[in-house]
Amino acid sequence: MLNIAETLHRWCGEARPFALATVVDVRGSAPLPAGTSVAVDEDGNAVGSISGGCVEGAVYELCRQVLNDRDAAQRAWFGYSDEDAFAVGLTCGGEVDVVVQRIDPARQPHLGAALAEMADGQPVAVAQVVDGPDGLLGATSSVFGDGRAVGGMLADGPVARAVADRARALLRAGRTARVTLGGDADTCLEGVSLLVHVAATRPRMLVFGAVDFAAALSQAGRFLGYHVTVCDARPVFATTARFPYADEVVVDWPHRYLERAEVDARTAVCVLTHDAKFDIPLLRLALGLPVGYVGAMGSRRTHGERLRLLREAGVTAAQIARLRSPIGLDLGARTPEETAISIAAEIIAHTNRASGLPLSRRTGPIHGRTAHGLGDGQAIAEEKPARRAVVSH
Repeated sequence: MLNIAETLHRWCGEARPFALATVVDVRGSAPLPAGTSVAVDEDGNAVGSISGGCVEGAVYELCRQVLNDRDAAQRAWFGYSDEDAFAVGLTCGGEVDVVVQRIDPARQPHLGAALAEMADGQPVAVAQVVDGPDGLLGATSSVFGDGRAVGGMLADGPVARAVADRARALLRAGRTARVTLGGDADTCLEGVSLLVHVAATRPRMLVFGAVDFAAALSQAGRFLGYHVTVCDARPVFATTARFPYADEVVVDWPHRYLERAEVDARTAVCVLTHDAKFDIPLLRLALGLPVGYVGAMGSRRTHGERLRLLREAGVTAAQIARLRSPIGLDLGARTPEETAISIAAEIIAHTNRASGLPLSRRTGPIHGRTAHGLGDGQAIAEEKPARRAVVSH
């Protein structure tokens, strides 16, 4: 849904009904992750993609059917087989589960409000039922940044409270995920599976050290969607003219800035100063914070001396184990631009818990079962017994 939020926001503002097809589960080497959507309006206009082209025609026709016939939400499964690989199957060898539902903005005003929040860059989560009791498939509710929870699925009761609580937790983490609730007497006897679409503020990349490497890294970070801050205590170097791709340039001692900065589990801290008077107090603080990545630039010799000083400063072995130093992957980088790619690649691999190895040296699916944004194994459903493309109501 997030991939087409801008268009959906406009359609909701025009009270234009549309069919929404959403990938709710992925197995194997499917090209796009769960949460990706296609939408089709009453005039046949389509936006988005869920397979990079493999099954778009079949999904489009299913959307038209659900929209025109006002059918209840439907599920479709698209998988690979030799016979229909170039017909409706996924030629990449993956499998996707798709939920297709009709959205009438006039009857689901909370969804329009959520999309408006997304358009304004505000945090919001939309919970969508992707499996459960009859009549609930496709039901949605929204949780806003201030904690409000609204929507047809959120009538007062244990299920409503559980949905809202899980959506709030994922919103705080800034993570889209599939979760399962119920299956017990305390919530819902039949159980409900939800895909929670989370639109959060951009993750932060904090780059310390106003050097040429920081200029290149700020550009790479901006390209990856980070809100990039460059910080240095030297005003002659920390200028907006030198860092046009940074969202903000701060003149302050690095550790003093980090003490007041807002960070979370998605924050990447990149220390490029390789100067002990800046590095040690900064890293001592950073390694004790709940940030996602901490890396520091320097030679092997600099790294060894840095570790000694950190231990003397009271940094524990467990905290030191979090430090990525020397920073970046082994790409043979020499220039600031190459080094920025090396650092960005390590951050991506670390975030996705990937090996960083060349794909040619690995076997199995290219996209793992715990793809970006789908953690804790909650997106893994039961295996399908067949391997042909099917559509189920």
